[in-house]
Amino acid sequence: MKKFSIKVGLFAALMGLTLSCDQEFLNTKPLDKISSAATWADGPLSEAFVFNVYSFLGYGGFEEQALAAYTDEAMFTHAGRNINTFTEGTESPNNIAWVSDTYGWDKMYLAIREANVALENLPTATFTNATLKDRLIGESYFLRAYYYQQLLRFYGGVPLISKSYGLNEDYTVARSSYDDCVKFIVSDLDNAIKLLDGKPSTPGRATKLSAMALKARVLLYAASDLHDGPTAKAKSPVLATYQNIDLLAYPSGDRAARWQAAKAAAKAVLDATTGYKLNLTAPVSVEEGKNNYNAIAMGGQSAVADPAAASELLFQRTHTALYTQEDNWPLGGIHYGINNGPNGYHNWAGNTPIQQLVDDYEMMDGTKFDWSNATHKSAPYENRDPRFYASVLYDGAPWKPRPADVSALDPANQIQTGYYDDGKGGLLNGIDTRESAVENWNGSRTHYYTRKFIDPNPALADNQSSAQVIPWPFIRYTEMALSYAEASLETGDEAEALKWINKIRFRSGMPAVNDKGTALRDRLRNERRIELSYEEHRYHDARRWMIAASTVGRGVKSIHVEAKLKSGMTAPAIYKYDKNRYNYSYSVEDNTSNETRTWNDKMYYRALSRNEVLRNTKLVQNPGYSN
Repeated sequence: MKKFSIKVGLFAALMGLTLSCDQEFLNTKPLDKISSAATWADGPLSEAFVFNVYSFLGYGGFEEQALAAYTDEAMFTHAGRNINTFTEGTESPNNIAWVSDTYGWDKMYLAIREANVALENLPTATFTNATLKDRLIGESYFLRAYYYQQLLRFYGGVPLISKSYGLNEDYTVARSSYDDCVKFIVSDLDNAIKLLDGKPSTPGRATKLSAMALKARVLLYAASDLHDGPTAKAKSPVLATYQNIDLLAYPSGDRAARWQAAKAAAKAVLDATTGYKLNLTAPVSVEEGKNNYNAIAMGGQSAVADPAAASELLFQRTHTALYTQEDNWPLGGIHYGINNGPNGYHNWAGNTPIQQLVDDYEMMDGTKFDWSNATHKSAPYENRDPRFYASVLYDGAPWKPRPADVSALDPANQIQTGYYDDGKGGLLNGIDTRESAVENWNGSRTHYYTRKFIDPNPALADNQSSAQVIPWPFIRYTEMALSYAEASLETGDEAEALKWINKIRFRSGMPAVNDKGTALRDRLRNERRIELSYEEHRYHDARRWMIAASTVGRGVKSIHVEAKLKSGMTAPAIYKYDKNRYNYSYSVEDNTSNETRTWNDKMYYRALSRNEVLRNTKLVQNPGYSN
């Protein structure tokens, strides 16, 4: 385990102050320091300390590299970022692939240490605001549980540390069992639920509902295939031979009871509040479905989104003066737009959708999209689930006005990721391709771009102007609805599962379904894939369902679009998408330009780095990796 410093710091951005040990040197007191005793004697200073614990949430999912690029949602465009080390199955303790600070071992334990400091000092803090004290203790329990939940999702059972270490202590601690980790996290969340009951609700801060929802997530994972020892071992030869399966799963026990606990926890959240437009009895129109989904992605914050959609967010990362670790967080979703938008808008095409995700959006009538269907193949972007249009930018998709220096090339404001007949025997490169005349180094390799989480406000042509900050949805109400539907299905209550699946579909403009058995499970899993796309769920869902061999394992596919002039037609001076003038063809291609994906069962869990294992000799490595 990492040897943590005993210094307890408040980020200068919070208050221009820092904490230090309550010691004097040569009988002087530095004017830019605050003693530990003074901190816990003052409500605002104690609150500032807890805001520091929040700061380890980082960007949420608004990082340049996205977890979506580690699964069958996206491909990361830029080489040299160590993404392929993971997706090609070559990660080892000596060669760790890209790790986000939102779940990295070192960062999480530093965050946990800060939460432990708060939990050690707040109960005896001498400031007099009892309501604030309870709130801060409750938030500290929640944050410690959240960070442990992050570690548990990526690494399996981890050392459970509930105190802050000082100097010259023994830092070697063994990993706890998966069961013990779940119990520890749930206990922290139960404490948070009690202490946060009746406390104010502030965007970006934990509430009773946040704690209830995180508990439901943890229990859902605990009931899933990957964490049931007999099931996991039967499905994976790598896990079958692992001698410490208790670190990753329940070796035995009542799995039915675990599903019932997950169902009850999710239902408690659904009963305690309401989501956004989940009381409908019939599908909305296509346009309203698209707008509903976009409003949720915007957290109700865009000038062109319904503010009521903010009700979806049970825990969010938003810009606040109270805590922010990153200098450029105020850009929030705006920065995400720069990272992921089209190069024809001077954006960087970071985490582009892959064809497998596009193909999993249903047709408007609820049937599957099928390339062997001639109608589907000739017009693959027509009559699709409205959430597709709010999530993916494709060739011909309407989008925002171009930046001033590009507008003359595309006055129609349409995405151009194809290649178009120039009427002279050649092809024009679309201005959002990698061969673009605008920028040719940062175009999509899959010929799609992310639309979700990018503000569609037409005033933000380049995604770099100031605007409302888009929050990151750590937990939202519809996740709970989908979790409840899944637990209902696994406990034999298909009617309840169908009811909630259809509520979600109606809001998005999709028709009701009435599947049963395996077909219903498949439908539910795809519904979760589509509804929660790019929200950092697919990576974990594919693992806990143990279907990752058919997600990462099926590689990356992209689309190639060509437009040929119809007989008698001439090429316009400026290209625009036009089915009356062009015949369009669509070819699906394997894409290995940045990575050649494969699946190895060791990838169910991340490796513990060699340095970490050397620092803490009691650590046991995850299966499939050698120290």
